[in-house]
Order: sequence, then structure tokens, then C-alpha cells
Amino acid sequence: MGRSRGGFTTKLHLSADGRCRPLSLIITPGQRADCTQFEPVLENIRVPRIGPGRPRKTPDSLAADKAYSNGPCREYLRRRGIRHTIPEKTDSQAARLRKGSRGGRPPGFDEERYRKRNTVERAINRLKQCRAVATRYDKRGYVFLGTVTAAALSIWLRT
Repeated sequence: MGRSRGGFTTKLHLSADGRCRPLSLIITPGQRADCTQFEPVLENIRVPRIGPGRPRKTPDSLAADKAYSNGPCREYLRRRGIRHTIPEKTDSQAARLRKGSRGGRPPGFDEERYRKRNTVERAINRLKQCRAVATRYDKRGYVFLGTVTAAALSIWLRT
């Protein structure tokens, strides 16, 4: 468990598909930054194929919030060939504009695709419908991960 100002907390990092179903889950201490868990969350995605073949590991596209608007995250997505829509932070935008022509061009941003980012928020709300996830009575992180996994399985079985 991580210690924050209010006490021991944990963070749930997850990715979700277009139907608000969790694809991968990671539990970290509460003080851990979101962008540090970007790669592990995407590496844990495994969607089985219908019929024979390896599970699918790469999403078609990704929409994320400003917490993931940094160079390493964008470079990772470029390396894996994943189309992404991530808004640029205002401070990095100002720094890029200050540099002038050396600052480079702004990253592409598709507003239509970014509107679909709320599927992750809706997936979290679906997980919180399970009382054990919402109240977080589990003392150990691995027990809480099991509780969240069971809630995610029930979401998958319902849809």
C-alpha cells in the first residue's frame, strides 16, 4: 500500500474496450503517477481470437487524457503502431511555442475519437457497482486485485 496525505491508498490503472469492459488491470500505491503504468497496462491486454490463433495484444486506437501526454508514452505508441488521441498539456504546448520553429509541430488530435474516452470512466463506474470494489475494505493489494478481477469477470459475463 502506498501512503498519501490522507493515509494508505491504492490506484487502479485499467484499459477498457468500446463496450466499457475492462481489458487489463494493475493496482499500484496511491502516490504512483499514472504515466508510469501506461506501458504495463497496454502490455497486459490479451483478447482471445475466435478460433485458432494467438490472442490480440494491440488495440486499433487509443484515447487517453492529459496525464499520458508526454514523450515516452507517445514514442511507445508510435513504436507499436497504435493510433492515439491524447490532448497536449498547456505547459508543454507553451514550451513548444516558445521554441518557435525548433519546437516542432503539434501532435495530431481527433476530437471525435477523444469523445469516446469516457468508456474508461464508465468501466470504472461499472466496477464500482460491486460494493467490495467501491468501499475497498481489503487490506492487502493482491486481495483487492482479486476482488477487482472478479468484478471485471462479472462485467464480461453480463455483456
